[in-house]
Amino acid sequence: MATRGVGFFDAKGHYFRTPEEATMSDLAALLGRVGDGDGLALGISKNLLERRDEVLRIFEAHDQMLPSKAANVSPIRQAS
Repeated sequence: MATRGVGFFDAKGHYFRTPEEATMSDLAALLGRVGDGDGLALGISKNLLERRDEVLRIFEAHDQMLPSKAANVSPIRQAS
């Protein structure tokens, strides 16, 4: 008898059983080939997904350091 199920697809249309697997596939594709053999991209993607909140905090802190984002920061002037 046929049953109905839920599936998740990455940007390339590949099927995955969980949303985490589909997201890791998209992240791995974004990272490209890292390392030898099968590469490290999938493992790195898994770590990025698992530590998402920490990664986002790091990127937010980085964005705040950029000149376009830092409202009250003046560039350091060298003495002449």
